Amino acid sequence: MAHKALEVKNINKYFGNVIALNDINMSVSAGEVHCLLGDNGAGKSTMIRILSGVHQPDSGEVLLEGEPVTFATPADALDRGIATVHQYLSIQPLMSVTRNFFLGREPSTGRGPFKRFDLKKADAIVREEMARMGIDVRDPGQPVGTMSGGERQCVAISRAIHFGARILILDEPTSALGVKQASTVLRYIVRARQDGLAVIFITHNVHHAWAVGDTFTVFRRGRSLGTNPRNAISRQELLDMMAGGEDFQEFEKQLEAELEARR
Repeated sequence: MAHKALEVKNINKYFGNVIALNDINMSVSAGEVHCLLGDNGAGKSTMIRILSGVHQPDSGEVLLEGEPVTFATPADALDRGIATVHQYLSIQPLMSVTRNFFLGREPSTGRGPFKRFDLKKADAIVREEMARMGIDVRDPGQPVGTMSGGERQCVAISRAIHFGARILILDEPTSALGVKQASTVLRYIVRARQDGLAVIFITHNVHHAWAVGDTFTVFRRGRSLGTNPRNAISRQELLDMMAGGEDFQEFEKQLEAELEARR
């Protein structure tokens, strides 16, 4: 049985009288893609913020490699190997691919007043890391804004892995992408799993989740509808859970009745 890289137990989070998360339990193991699905307002973003150190839970605990941890800031989570790639990337479009990749962590050469950014080394690392995911960066000096949306997502993911992430949290990385660009990101999620990373893939797109996921948890209105491994659930069942199941069927009946009444 694979060991659990990250686990949450009985997590609750409130914002005033609003219950954002209610008794949430889930885990992700090394070498696993755990898909967290849910519609807007389901609680996915709140869960991300707790795991990345933006919020602290009101009750419950987060365990890293089996040990309880508390993240006071996002830097705390990053220092412990949890990297979050948000839907709205912290990428500077007018800066080069290399500058974005090493922003705040630039390799240097020389000493004292002669210390400077080692651009040659940085460019070589960017070419190598991006080539690992199948992206040929001919000119690391090109503005990152000239790359496709999928390639920009991969720059952010590759950067997180290069700097030591063991647990990768991806917040809707394919939501604004076309089919070809989304496939680029999904392909790299698979490579991250093959490299032994624990990946939490947050999405509302069941088809993208099904393409790469090993385990699936569905959130609705701050509650978990349960966690299922791939061999215990079908894509249609996931779609039904996302759509609201009986609630959606009732809506369909009401819609059909309204249309019939208008004829």
